Amino acid sequence: MKWRNPKSLAVLTLAGVLLLSGCGGGNNNNASNASSNGSNASATDDTSPITFSFFGADTSPNWNNMQDDVGKEITAKTGVTIDAEYDVGSGGGQSKIALMAASGQYPDLIYSKGELSKLVDAGAVIDLTDLIDKYAPHIKALMQDSMNRLKYSNEDQSIYQIPTNVGVDNQYFDATGGFEVQLRVLKELGYPQIKTLDDYENVLKQYVAKHPTTDGQPTIPLTLNADDWKIMITVTNPAFIATGAPDDGEYYVNPETYDAMLHYKRSEEKEYFRWLNKMYNEGLLDKDTFVQKDDQYQAKISSGRVLGLISQEWEYQNAENALKTAGKDDYTYGHFPVQVDSSTQDHEMQSVGLDGYGIAITTACKDPVRAIKFIDWLASDEGQVLRNWGVEGKQYTVDANGQRVIPAEVQDRKVNDANNFAKETGVGLYNVFGPHYGDGVKDSSGNYYTTNFPDQIVASYSQSEKDALKAYSATTWKDLFPSEKDLPVKDWGALYNMAVPTDGDYQVIYQKTQDIIRKRIPEAVLAKPADFDKVYDAFLAELDKAGAKDMEAEYTELVKKRVSLFTGKDVQ
Repeated sequence: MKWRNPKSLAVLTLAGVLLLSGCGGGNNNNASNASSNGSNASATDDTSPITFSFFGADTSPNWNNMQDDVGKEITAKTGVTIDAEYDVGSGGGQSKIALMAASGQYPDLIYSKGELSKLVDAGAVIDLTDLIDKYAPHIKALMQDSMNRLKYSNEDQSIYQIPTNVGVDNQYFDATGGFEVQLRVLKELGYPQIKTLDDYENVLKQYVAKHPTTDGQPTIPLTLNADDWKIMITVTNPAFIATGAPDDGEYYVNPETYDAMLHYKRSEEKEYFRWLNKMYNEGLLDKDTFVQKDDQYQAKISSGRVLGLISQEWEYQNAENALKTAGKDDYTYGHFPVQVDSSTQDHEMQSVGLDGYGIAITTACKDPVRAIKFIDWLASDEGQVLRNWGVEGKQYTVDANGQRVIPAEVQDRKVNDANNFAKETGVGLYNVFGPHYGDGVKDSSGNYYTTNFPDQIVASYSQSEKDALKAYSATTWKDLFPSEKDLPVKDWGALYNMAVPTDGDYQVIYQKTQDIIRKRIPEAVLAKPADFDKVYDAFLAELDKAGAKDMEAEYTELVKKRVSLFTGKDVQ
């Protein structure tokens, strides 16, 4: 794909015209008013054909170049075609975005995930404050209560991206993370209690003893994915999840003092890694965990011979979809809030408020006004329903009471042929391009914006899942987890989205500590049990020798500034 150079005369001329005027807050207080607040102001007045280039830092294996039902409808309504390139593999866009920053070649639109700072430092993305205020009534209505959370930092209060990976006012109706166990395992063992690591271990151990092979291949009690950054998702993040801490990336933040430290330093987490060490030495953890590639890991899951996972559903979704397509519902997974012991509770449902990765417009964009109007149309009721539900008459119907209904045959394909369904319909593929309400929010017609609400979630479950949940006296997997209502909203939001220094000592130390973590955690897990303490303690000492304490102190100051920006608190 060829991207334009941001130094074109047209862009420079336009940049001189755009004046910062601050962002209006909007006067509407609920989602039902979003579509009535200047419904024509988002400029679907110009529907002439235009193409925007785009790079997404996540993979999107079902992207069909907008030749799906939803994509065609978006183009018909707006005139916009997206020429998209997505990251391949598991790199999170890091290499590609670093190359962009070095070359000065950018797409029109970008979803940079955790690499926004590189683009800001390179002067590659534009401040959206004035564009939102003038041309984006739907975005303003969505974000009216969270405008401070869109600002880049205390020192630079520009809005460089609009969050799209999180839904506004989202409610959790289901759990898709935690510790996973195959439904066939649960059924055969009489749906046992699974609350602690001991419970989880015993379930896997009992089942593999009875069934050492699956379809002629060795049964794998537990496998993890340590390929590149996914080591965080399935190997290291579970250490804080299983010890009652929230997800703050590589750090643990004290909720009272806001002091931050690398989460590996918590004594509770050392015990989690000791448990992984025990699992490996007893032959319950896949011996290939730290050498297999992502495709090998996914292939093992789709073969049906992996009894347990410790991950997030999105991370292994394609492999599980393959099991569903093959009619192997018993080989898919249930979710449990497993803890090291009964003294802590899972914090996966804890809300970060509105804060997340998002869509940005680069300095290479030939028409930023048209681009923001396009993003704003996607944020309208019409745009959100189309992205989430599909095309009326194809993916859903409206009954006599005005309720949107997904026909049984469509629902069956959506669940049991998910990849092909997404590729053909486009349902669920376009949320990255525009902000949206989260699960549980209703539009002006009284319908939910998304299809993730209790009745629809239950309808998406296989009979095997329904049987398992009934045995646990639950309706959805979320019923087994602590509720977000019992956990305070984080004052510091989602720290993966916080701007950190992209040069200087911080980045040097951070990279050193990452290299140490990715080398020493596997060593600790693979060590002989008698050597575990020695290896782990040497690992912690090595982190401090690399400068971790100075890095943690700098990060702590950033966290405190963020709390001040988000909440107005005077944090010292």
